[in-house]
Amino acid sequence: MKLTALFGAFAAALLAVLAGCQSSSAPSAAGKTAAEKPQLKLGLQTYTFRDFTFAQALDKAKAAGIPYLQAYRGQTLGGGLDGQFGHEMDAATRTKVLALVKERGLHLVSYGVVIGKDETEWRQIFDFAKAMGMEEIATEPPPDTMPLVAQLSKETGIRVALHNHPTPSIYHDPEFALSTVQPYGENVGLCADTGHWVRSGYDPIESLRKAKGRIIQLHFKDLNERGVKEAHDVPWGLGASNASGQLLELRRQGFSGYLFVEYEHNTPSLESDVGRCAEYFRRAVAASEDELARNAVVPPQQTGKVDDVFSGGRGKNSALWPSPTPLLAADLSNAEFKPGSWAWENGVLVAKGGGDLWTKESYGDFALSLEFRCAADSNSGVFLRCADPAEWLQTSIEVQIRQGDEPDGKHLVGAIFDVLAPTRQIAIEPGEWYRFVIVAKGNRIQVSLNGEPLTDAKLDQWTEAHKNPDGSPNKFNTPYKDMPRSGRIGLQYHGTPIAFRNLLVERL
Repeated sequence: MKLTALFGAFAAALLAVLAGCQSSSAPSAAGKTAAEKPQLKLGLQTYTFRDFTFAQALDKAKAAGIPYLQAYRGQTLGGGLDGQFGHEMDAATRTKVLALVKERGLHLVSYGVVIGKDETEWRQIFDFAKAMGMEEIATEPPPDTMPLVAQLSKETGIRVALHNHPTPSIYHDPEFALSTVQPYGENVGLCADTGHWVRSGYDPIESLRKAKGRIIQLHFKDLNERGVKEAHDVPWGLGASNASGQLLELRRQGFSGYLFVEYEHNTPSLESDVGRCAEYFRRAVAASEDELARNAVVPPQQTGKVDDVFSGGRGKNSALWPSPTPLLAADLSNAEFKPGSWAWENGVLVAKGGGDLWTKESYGDFALSLEFRCAADSNSGVFLRCADPAEWLQTSIEVQIRQGDEPDGKHLVGAIFDVLAPTRQIAIEPGEWYRFVIVAKGNRIQVSLNGEPLTDAKLDQWTEAHKNPDGSPNKFNTPYKDMPRSGRIGLQYHGTPIAFRNLLVERL
C-alpha cells in the first residue's frame, strides 16, 4: 500500500482508516441501514445566487446535485421570462416558472422568507404556495400575526416555518421562537437558521436539541466564527459551527425534512463553495454516527492526498504495514500536558492555554495526517522527533502553523521553522479547517497542505549549527543532520487559539 493510497483513504471520509469501508446500505453505528435513516433532503435557497436570475440559480442547483428549491421574493426570473419571482406573478408566468423547474429535474418545495402586510396578502401568499405545489413557507411575522398564519396553514395544508434572523430580531433566541410556535399544531414550527444562531452566540447543536420535534426545515450553515454577527459562510465542515455535529443531532432526532443551503457570503468561489457543501452533505449522510461524532467526515478538497514523491520505499504487501491509527486516545491518556490545558470538544482537540501537548510514545519514520483551525494571527506548530520536551526548541523539528503574513518565509505556514520556507505562501482563513500531511522518513521531512506539497527538507544538507544551506542563520545549536531521528510528536500552544482534529499516524 503506497502513501498515495493511504491518504486517499484519509480523504474518503476516513472510512477505510478507522471504521472500515462502509457502503450506503451498510449498518451504521446505531445499527440502522441507510434506508432506515431519516430522510434529510438537500435544497438550495435561491437567495444564495441572488446576483443571478432565478433560471441561472436553477442551473447552478442542478450542477451541484441539489434537487430541492426554496425561492425568495424578488429574484429576477430570466430564462426568457420577464419580471421577478413572487406571489404577485400571474397564472401564465407561474406555469412557465414551473416549467423551468421541471425541465431541469428539480422540485420547488418552499417559499421564503416572506411576510404579508395584511390578511389579504397573507391569503395570497398561501394560495400562491399551494398553486405552485409547494409544501412549506418560511416566514418571520410578528407574534400577534401567528394565529392568522396558523389558521391559513390549516386551511391550505402548507406548513409554516418560523425563521430566526440574528439579533436584534425577536426570534434570534431559540427559546422565544419555540414559545411562539408552541400553541399551534405540528404544521407550524421552525425554519432553524443555524448560521444566525451561531452569529447570535447560541450553540447550534444545543439549539437543535431544544427544538426537537418542532423543526420544519433548516437554513443550514457553517460559519468561520462563533458569536460574531459579521461571521461569514464557509464550505460545510470547514467552519466553527460543527456541521458534522449538527447533522448527527438531526439524525439522532429522526428528523426528516429539507436542509437548505443558504450561502450569504458573496465570494468569487460561490458556485464551487456550494458544490462543496452539497458533497459534504452526501458524505455525511453516508457516514456512520461514530464518524459524525468524531468529525471524521472529510470535507471536499481537503483530500490530504500526497504527491507521488511521498510514496517511495513502501512495500507491496500492505499486510506488512500497520494501518493508520489515532495519534491521541479519546481520554488523552497517551499524551502529556498540563491538566486543563487541552480538551476534546465534539471531536475537536482544543488548546485551553497553559502549554504544549506531547505524545508519550516516540516516532521515528512515520506519516502524520491532521487538520488544524486557527483564529486571526494564530501561531502554533507540530513538533517532530522531540528528544526532550523541556528543551523542545533545540531537540525537535517544528512544522510551522501560522495565520497571517510573515516577512521571513521560513516562519510561514508549512515551513520547517527557521530552516526552510514552503514553496509558496498559502493564505490561512481564520475559522477554516486545513489538512497537513507530514512524512518523516530518515533524513527527509515532507509537508503537504490540503494535498499540495509545500516543503521537502533533506536534513543531511544542514551541516552547521546556526546556519542553513542557503547561508541564512537559524536558531539551532545542533545542525539538523545530527538531530534525533526518533522522538515524540507535539502540538504547540503559543498563546493564541488553535484546534486540531482527525489526527492519524502510521509508522513507516
